[in-house]
Amino acid sequence: MHLQTDWIPSGEHAMYYGGWSKGIYARHGIDITITRGYGSGDTVTKVAGGAADFGVADIAAVLTARARTNVPVKTIAVLYNESPHSLFVLKSSGITSFKGLEGKKIGVTPGNSHRFYFPEVAKRAGTDPSKIIWTNMDGAAMAAQLIAKNIDAAPFYSIHYYYINKAAEKAGEELVALPFVSVGFKIYAATLISTDRLVKEKPDLVKRFLAATKEAFEWARDNPDEACKLHVARFPEVQLDDCTHSLSATMAFVFNDHSKEVGFGKESAERLKFTWGVVAEAQELKKDWDYKQAIDTSLLPQK
Repeated sequence: MHLQTDWIPSGEHAMYYGGWSKGIYARHGIDITITRGYGSGDTVTKVAGGAADFGVADIAAVLTARARTNVPVKTIAVLYNESPHSLFVLKSSGITSFKGLEGKKIGVTPGNSHRFYFPEVAKRAGTDPSKIIWTNMDGAAMAAQLIAKNIDAAPFYSIHYYYINKAAEKAGEELVALPFVSVGFKIYAATLISTDRLVKEKPDLVKRFLAATKEAFEWARDNPDEACKLHVARFPEVQLDDCTHSLSATMAFVFNDHSKEVGFGKESAERLKFTWGVVAEAQELKKDWDYKQAIDTSLLPQK
């Protein structure tokens, strides 16, 4: 079986690679191979085309692909039940809230979901989004431009705060994260995906994959040092402290009050509806489309 993640291997992915090395997938009868992704859209395309059996992709990419072109891919487990979207600012800027961004410049990559979602965040924060200046730039340059004070804010997942702030500290600065979730913007984000065909024709295989992944997440949550040592053994370019901090930050979006209420990987009708609403608004999709066809978490372990 082939699992494609969503991005470059970092501590955010230590549960998959560490679980692979630990033999968790093998214990569930899954002969797994894991490769890095190139963004959620690419992962959805690869899984739909059969280049991968399972994938890690933002639910917004799944909903958009399915609603627009009926791509036969669906979410089979919700991993991040709250979105890690946030804006980073310099502490020295004095900006402490979204309201403080009025009249300021935010660097962003073209098509970045932070910008699409920001109007809803601004509404909740009492901020006038028309007073914010968005400027497009290469993603690799955003942190450096922020630290150099050429922009006032930049969008990142909050789980990457630790290692980006390390770069800021080398320049005598400190970063402050403004999480979207702090104003009640709670949408689903990273999910596990597969095809309609695999779910229908090989439900036992999908069940075992989901059971193994759930065990890998719980093991990595309880053993972050071991998970990251195994992860770094595969990717020596990742520093161990960066991995452990990113992994711990990631787990807060997986294991929390929501997961206690509905279960690991499961969705609530209310949050799924809100997620679809903001994705449909951001991507200009037909709001009366049946978004529930893009998710099936029935094969997850019951406990």
